[in-house]
Amino acid sequence: MKRREFLLGVAILPCLGAAAGAQEQQPAPSPPPADIFANGAPFSREALEEHARLLATRGHEAPGSTLPNGFADLPRDVFNTIRMLPERTPWGSENRGFTLDLMPGGSIYRQPVRIASVDDGKVRPFDVRGSWFDFGRAPKPNPDQPYPLSGFAVRTPLDRPDEMREAAVFQGATIYRALARGQIFGTSARGLAIDTGEPNGEEFPMFRAFWIERPTPGSNALVIHALLDSRRLTGAYRFTLRPGEITVVDVELTLFARETLTHIGVGPMTSMFLFGPNDRAGVDDIRGQVHRSDGLQMWTGAGEWLWRPLTNPRDLQISVFTDQNPRGFGLLQRERFFPAYNDLGRRYDRMPSAWIEPIGDWGPGQLQLLEIPTDTDINENIVAYWRPKQPLEGGQRLSMAYRMNWCWTPPDRPTNAVVGQTVIGSGGGRRRRFVVDFVGEAVADPAKAPGVRVNVSTSVGQIREPLGRYNPETKGYRVTFDLDPGDDDLCELRMLLETDGGPISETWLYRWTP
Repeated sequence: MKRREFLLGVAILPCLGAAAGAQEQQPAPSPPPADIFANGAPFSREALEEHARLLATRGHEAPGSTLPNGFADLPRDVFNTIRMLPERTPWGSENRGFTLDLMPGGSIYRQPVRIASVDDGKVRPFDVRGSWFDFGRAPKPNPDQPYPLSGFAVRTPLDRPDEMREAAVFQGATIYRALARGQIFGTSARGLAIDTGEPNGEEFPMFRAFWIERPTPGSNALVIHALLDSRRLTGAYRFTLRPGEITVVDVELTLFARETLTHIGVGPMTSMFLFGPNDRAGVDDIRGQVHRSDGLQMWTGAGEWLWRPLTNPRDLQISVFTDQNPRGFGLLQRERFFPAYNDLGRRYDRMPSAWIEPIGDWGPGQLQLLEIPTDTDINENIVAYWRPKQPLEGGQRLSMAYRMNWCWTPPDRPTNAVVGQTVIGSGGGRRRRFVVDFVGEAVADPAKAPGVRVNVSTSVGQIREPLGRYNPETKGYRVTFDLDPGDDDLCELRMLLETDGGPISETWLYRWTP
């Protein structure tokens, strides 16, 4: 499906109203919602929205654990030995283009998630028992008793027609991951962020239930519906997954607020950045770089392309990029050269970039980037999302939509030169020396290099000895300069390349902290 076709489809969905982002006052509390998870119950997007709306008129009730004794405390290495038996695979022998791995509860996954198939508009819950799993090194529960689930993985012939491999996983809170052909999992996404980085702490919503439409034979798309629930809101989600060279996930969401929320994050992504050529302070590691993403890309509503390399700061850093109706944003992995990482185990060079295309009018707001200090590559210390300017008032409804691309290179990209690498080292004393390489057709001709001007500035401190020149090794343009921060501990840097005809590069941004 082309992006325009998806736009037209979204435009006629009653769930999205007149425009994505429209807010409507909701009626007074209603009776308890009907059970749309019952076997044989009719299912539709509208029914799920109504269920979420009615649920929001009632107080939040966190689901209790239904795990067998001892399973909540299973060590992760033991829990990871539990596998669903191949003969229990939904749609396993039906040649529908997709199969599911139902994932067990246990260890850190303590709250049950309900999962059902939707066949011809009717709900068919998966009646999962202990007998559905090989429990490996874990204790063996009663095989005839129901066993709770924590999520599911989607398999499809992504790389080879004779191999069903994972293309997406939904497991834990509202977390999901996907990948494109030839890739391995890296960056994660979430259904919603609430109060991320706030002093009073973050609220973590949860997908309480999933309804997965049984695909037609040989299908190349899978539709997944989800019910989101949290202390202060509920939501109805629809994900349309299309795996391939670029794996596309179309996301349509409708939120219903129990209480007023001033800080929500739409399209949240989480990743990891431990160190790279711009940030190797105190690093003693055989690997040259360790990260699942190396930069934040933004295409503003005004058409400017921004590139912000990621860092692993000493203290929590929150960066804000104010905009109106952004055209795109994402956490990208630009470095694809294996020797840059030198890690055969993790293969960071094969992890996906994640790029979001907003659908409809998102209005004013901010792209927020959180960089959290970490000393290990296990922690996801990078978070990025769109924060609408308008609060979501109690009793209101908010509908939005976007397309998420899991890819090697985003389908939207700057036409001008882009940043190939940012390298930072000592310039003596408190000075820091920067080397920024730009690559692309706009800077590939050495004869045009003398006409290129470097426009670089800092919010505080001083830029010393800026120099730009052609780089024959990259067939691009290299800029070097020193930053003298003086007594300041935070400098916001900005740079782009220009000629008499205007800018010829994306805008490079950097936050320097000691």
